[in-house]
Amino acid sequence: MIIHETDKECIKISAISTPATPPPFCSGFVAIIGRPNVGKSTLMNALIGEKVAIVSNKPQTTRSRIMGIAGGEGWQIVFLDTPGLHNPRTKLGKYMVKSANDALDGIDALVVMVDAGSVGHQDRAIVTQMAERKVPKALVINKIDSIQRDALAPLLQTFSDAPYDSIIPVSARRGDNMDTLQKLLIGFLPEGPRYFPEDMVTDQPERLICAEIIREKALRNLMEEVPHGIGVEMQAIEKLSDTLTEIHATIYCEKPSHKGIIIGKQGAMLGKIGTEARLDIERLLGTHVSLKLWVKVREDWRNRKDDLRTLGYE
Repeated sequence: MIIHETDKECIKISAISTPATPPPFCSGFVAIIGRPNVGKSTLMNALIGEKVAIVSNKPQTTRSRIMGIAGGEGWQIVFLDTPGLHNPRTKLGKYMVKSANDALDGIDALVVMVDAGSVGHQDRAIVTQMAERKVPKALVINKIDSIQRDALAPLLQTFSDAPYDSIIPVSARRGDNMDTLQKLLIGFLPEGPRYFPEDMVTDQPERLICAEIIREKALRNLMEEVPHGIGVEMQAIEKLSDTLTEIHATIYCEKPSHKGIIIGKQGAMLGKIGTEARLDIERLLGTHVSLKLWVKVREDWRNRKDDLRTLGYE
């Protein structure tokens, strides 16, 4: 097993074997697994070089398996960003955990992530469980920028017996050691076809990405008790001209009191969410966007099959 360490100035490699000559073209599916809020989506975005998954500091931001595609000369990696593994308390939670476990079927390699600043019993249980997978595996210690440098080596040592092909400390947010991780994952790939066109970075349709962008802005701006009960339904996306797209979307929440918080005083919070979402959606679509948002109460929607299906969680 290879453990990558740091010194005072930069991250360096303590030992790494020279990879074999790569096949003419190598490709494969790589799942990213870990508990909520360890930085899985941030890692995938960083490895792809594009924002294809929303991120926030709220746990369980990712609710479905999201596919992101990275490629270069002679290789293509299809990443599967998964919801955080947790003990579900709602039907939505059960769907999220099932999405994460289903993503492990047929993969070619596995990235298991932990947060360097908060490694707990659940993290170690996931590391142990995933070690049983018969595929090449990397254990990624993320958020090393959040801990003291002298705390990293003892943390790495606690995982030294884990049966992984490599243990790599990174900061996905800052970019530390990402090139090393990418090279390692390329080395994990079998010979295979190019699964997606070179310019494709995700399989998500535009309307789903737009809905997720709106939810991301709500997650980032709202109080702790509100975000888990938020869902976004796209009502319509209409291209009015080459330079203008009109979007109608509804934000659902579970309590009347939450509706008031989302709207805010004189509509200020909803306006802030809409403005931030519109700017990101304009970058995505390449046109000006007229974004119209509504807020509706749909009590206990996270436990209703029809509501989950309506909001895209099937």
